[in-house]
Amino acid sequence: MPLSPTDVTQLAAVDAARAARVLSEVRSATLSGQRAPLAPRPVIEQSWSRMLRSGVDPDHDFRSGLLSREEVQRRREDTALRHVLPVLREGLLSVADIAHHIMVVADDDGRVLWREGNSSVLRKADGLGFELGADWRESVVGTNGVGTPAVVRRPVQVFAAEHFQRSQTSWTCTGAPITDPRDGRLIGVVDISGPLETMHPATLAWVDSVAKLAEARLRELHLTSLERLRAVAAPVLARLPGRALAVDRDGWTAAVSGMPYTHRIALPKSLSPGRRWLPPLGLCSVEPLAGGWLLRASDEPVPPGATRIALNLTQPRRWSVTVSGGAGTWSHELSPRHAELLYLLALHRSGRSAAELAEDVFGDAGRTVTVRAEMSRVRRYLGAFLEHRPYRFREDAEVEVLLPDDPRDLLPHSTAPAVVRGGSRPT
Repeated sequence: MPLSPTDVTQLAAVDAARAARVLSEVRSATLSGQRAPLAPRPVIEQSWSRMLRSGVDPDHDFRSGLLSREEVQRRREDTALRHVLPVLREGLLSVADIAHHIMVVADDDGRVLWREGNSSVLRKADGLGFELGADWRESVVGTNGVGTPAVVRRPVQVFAAEHFQRSQTSWTCTGAPITDPRDGRLIGVVDISGPLETMHPATLAWVDSVAKLAEARLRELHLTSLERLRAVAAPVLARLPGRALAVDRDGWTAAVSGMPYTHRIALPKSLSPGRRWLPPLGLCSVEPLAGGWLLRASDEPVPPGATRIALNLTQPRRWSVTVSGGAGTWSHELSPRHAELLYLLALHRSGRSAAELAEDVFGDAGRTVTVRAEMSRVRRYLGAFLEHRPYRFREDAEVEVLLPDDPRDLLPHSTAPAVVRGGSRPT
């Protein structure tokens, strides 16, 4: 009876060598365009397709240089990953050492910042270039347990010849992304790797659970910092008339006065004191606070001037909208769903009803409640530049959409029918 991809994964737990031989045949046949004895797992097949499109060589290992020790240390100090290292070590290292694995922690650029575990496996990893400061992005070294989870944003186990590059096919790697619980942004990946005979199917759930514990720790630290800011801001807000609020450096609200509570305000990347236009407050006076900003809303109208809205979809998972006008320039990073919605509104400048957007996104015109909820979230940061009934960009705004060179890289993991079908370029 022929094996299925699931059977091969289970087989690897009891007979790693046989499973590796099967996967080697699958890899050789698939990459040469021949009929494979069985299809690769979907997550692996999709990754291989990305590698073939981008020109990664499966048989020759070309990689960028290592970061200097000084640059590795700088990145360690700058990343939020440093706050969760104790969680990762406690959850993974003791078992990893016994099971002949190593723990690798990489930042959102795929650069290895920490590498700990079994000493003999660390020496073997050196031979693969799995070193401190190494670049393990999928687009550089192919399908692997660091780069691939960063692309698909979920845990991935890569066993033996499921690796795209031949030099890695004697290894098993299991990685999980770590995201910032405040905004869902990727901050890094934690990976457990070792020789192929150390593979076990339970490793995937193990690594994922520890990554989630790390994210819970980040959430706890964020709430603590907001409490500290709230204590500083409370006496200041008590003395102020009108609408005002205290937010942290990322725009998360600690306290408000004279206005309804809102969870977060979209802040420009480089905010400075002075008068600024901030959605959804309008013109504000911005003043520094310890650990954040004091925002005092004004009732003055938005200054005149042409408005330009740039929707940048060129980089996977790093989509953004930038608004430029008389009140300055600000940007906001987009979730996958919000990127889809704004792309569709850019395609249809005359507007889309809630039912039409539901059909575009879900293939079901009846899912208007979900669409309205998502558009309500979009309007929290883009409200002054969006109209509704139908939903559309403001008529006097110039809208530009920046698209990837390869149409297949446009929102590559989207399941929205209107995106999957492929829309025309906005005009």
